[in-house]
Amino acid sequence: MEERKGQRLVLFPVPLQGHINPMLELAHLLYSRGFSITIIQSDYNSINPSKYPDFTFHSIFCGLCKSDFEDLSTLLMLLNTRTVEEPFRECLAKLLRDSSESEEPIACLISDALYYFTQSVASSLQLPRFALRTGGSSSTLAYAAFPSLKEKGYLPTPGSQFHLEEAVLELPPLRVKDLPLTNSNPDKFYEVICSFINEVMASSGLIFNSIEELESPALEKLRQQLSIPIFPIGPLHKYFPSESASSDSLVAPDETCISWLDRQEPNSVVYVSFGSLATIAETELSEIAWGLANSEHLFLWVVRDGMINGSEWLGFLPSGFIESLGGRGHIVKWAPQLQVLAHPAVGAFWTHSGWNSTMESICEGVPMICMPRLVDQMVNARYVSHVWKIGFLLEKGLERREIEKTIRKLMEWNEGKEIRERSTILKEKAKLCLRQGGSSYRSLEALVTRIISTRDKSSN
Repeated sequence: MEERKGQRLVLFPVPLQGHINPMLELAHLLYSRGFSITIIQSDYNSINPSKYPDFTFHSIFCGLCKSDFEDLSTLLMLLNTRTVEEPFRECLAKLLRDSSESEEPIACLISDALYYFTQSVASSLQLPRFALRTGGSSSTLAYAAFPSLKEKGYLPTPGSQFHLEEAVLELPPLRVKDLPLTNSNPDKFYEVICSFINEVMASSGLIFNSIEELESPALEKLRQQLSIPIFPIGPLHKYFPSESASSDSLVAPDETCISWLDRQEPNSVVYVSFGSLATIAETELSEIAWGLANSEHLFLWVVRDGMINGSEWLGFLPSGFIESLGGRGHIVKWAPQLQVLAHPAVGAFWTHSGWNSTMESICEGVPMICMPRLVDQMVNARYVSHVWKIGFLLEKGLERREIEKTIRKLMEWNEGKEIRERSTILKEKAKLCLRQGGSSYRSLEALVTRIISTRDKSSN
């Protein structure tokens, strides 16, 4: 732990599980580098301050409710309306007034990149703002290309002609079907993405939970296009594993899955989890269930409450499914994912390809089966299967025979063995980058220097 720097940082996370955790991990990291930490948070999905006695918390009323989270485009717009902006501005302004009389002046704001309104607020208060991008740099590069892609006809518009399998020449190896889009309100989504990129370009720097060695081509292109400092300092959850393991999960994990894994052979279990937001049709769940059963491999399956619309927990399971398993499966409502992926019994991860899950799997050397559902998950899955070559992408949809074949291919075939070897190599790279002199270590040093120097300039 470094000596206190006498400077305070204000952090502002988006109230979604996949955004809260990286922000908290970043908070721990910067606290360890001598900064004091204040977190402004929404009253929806709020963090429990008692778990983080080293940080100061301020909660603001944002008027968000559960139904707002059902449509991504609408949610992103709501996060950037005056309903959120005004209470945030008032809170930040008060913090700045109070800090002017304290021994810990506020050095900067670090907000989630999707809160693009925070750039204008910070600028009006003469406070430097850094953006934390909780997704990968490869998907961010695709977002930065949206205006060009729209002009060239890659993005679907009314009456446009495009082929899903067509290669996006500007973003290899992506195809049109891999672009980070949403099916609902595409025009609104396009507007949000353009605003997010424009405001990132006006920031003092962009922080990625990524690794230089993993995404160096995308990072280099972003440095050229955005013309701001970029800091890939990931994997964030590996700096302080104890804090990450007890991260502020919005759902209580079922620890029985660890004792179940303890009884299994090494690399014998397929871990199945589709994140905290995905909803799946009952017909799809039936295909998943029978695909898992027919593979005859052990599996740990996370089935969240609300994952299947209108069904009671486990009420969706097809008749005869549980009886067919012979004890080969274990189903829970939520799992302590970092512990699960680090467990020697886990040999594969069937994932929705969210960025946090992808990074966590890479860090443990666990090969992936990718089932992306929306936006940047499409890009992540394509990179897993065709760039890093550490997993398979379920290209043909959710069909039980295809699921069975993919599991067997990964767990039994030579192709799966080669994927496992590449995953092990990438795991080692992820470990080395955090050590003194490693790429993420150097990037973190540069970030700390930038925070201090940026505030010094703005104070003059």
